[in-house]
Amino acid sequence: MEFKPVFFERNRVGRVYTGGKLFAGLFGDEPKDSYKPEEWIASNVKALNKGSTNPKEGLSRLKDSSLYFDEFLNSDPEALLGKGNTFRILVKGLDSAIRLPAQAHPDKPFSRKYFSSDFGKTECWVILNTRENAKIYFGFKDGVTKEDFEAAIDKSETDKDAMEALMKEITPKVGEVYFVPAKTVHAIGAGCLILEVQEPTDFTVQPERWCGEYKLSDEEMYLTLTREQAISCFDFVKAPDARLEPRISVNEKGTLKETLVDAYNTDCFVINRIKLSDGEAELNVTGSYAVYIVTEGEGRLIGENYNKDIKKGDYFFMPACLMGDFKVSGNMEIIETY
Repeated sequence: MEFKPVFFERNRVGRVYTGGKLFAGLFGDEPKDSYKPEEWIASNVKALNKGSTNPKEGLSRLKDSSLYFDEFLNSDPEALLGKGNTFRILVKGLDSAIRLPAQAHPDKPFSRKYFSSDFGKTECWVILNTRENAKIYFGFKDGVTKEDFEAAIDKSETDKDAMEALMKEITPKVGEVYFVPAKTVHAIGAGCLILEVQEPTDFTVQPERWCGEYKLSDEEMYLTLTREQAISCFDFVKAPDARLEPRISVNEKGTLKETLVDAYNTDCFVINRIKLSDGEAELNVTGSYAVYIVTEGEGRLIGENYNKDIKKGDYFFMPACLMGDFKVSGNMEIIETY
């Protein structure tokens, strides 16, 4: 097969919380909140939405095609994915108008034991925009115990702020990067437009009864787990610092490449931020595919007999077999993850 960079149809995904107003500045959507507050980018993961009748919900569809991304990847895994022949990331844009429930995600051993999956859900957030009084929550406050947490689960039946009192509150700024290891308690607060890179699952344990005005069922809180099993998905040791400092890996005329996450932080994914000012950068990830999201500005994606305008809000998948054959140029900021 002859491959090219892969672009996608838009993929707004339903959730039980409202948001999405800030997508206006990223994707050009109508500036209003709805129950589709997430955009799943280059996704081969099905959303775990209670009562959903759409068997393809969450899966990305190729641009101007009836083919879904999971089907496309199965067509030639070696050429498309390179070493390992496995697509190991899920990228999301999300904007919540409310505080989401206190939650944690499984690590790989937990997922293997309870969900028969080789992937947990370690994740990383890049803050793209904020509303007034935006907050995120990360880690338990000093001294919080498992017993305190269990008491807050019970209290959350009638007190919607019971869990919030246990977590450390952070005021995020645009451009900051936050790393969220599996099993760390966290919650996205109201007013954050986040680009999230994570392992490719939708496993969320959220033992808090309310998500805004929506009352979560036991299944939505605990997935298929018992309460005790669900609580074991949370670490009560002191959480590491959430915010990461980018490291500059390339700084040439017109091109700044920042390493946001790499093997120093996790074996799950790598994230780079490329900033071009009348500059250019080669897309050349050794032995792997990559997903690219333009977060500011505009430019061009260039290869042999290929020249395409790209702008803020565009995203695409670069097959492993094309690495080194393409570059981007212009005035823009683009996130690279693999």
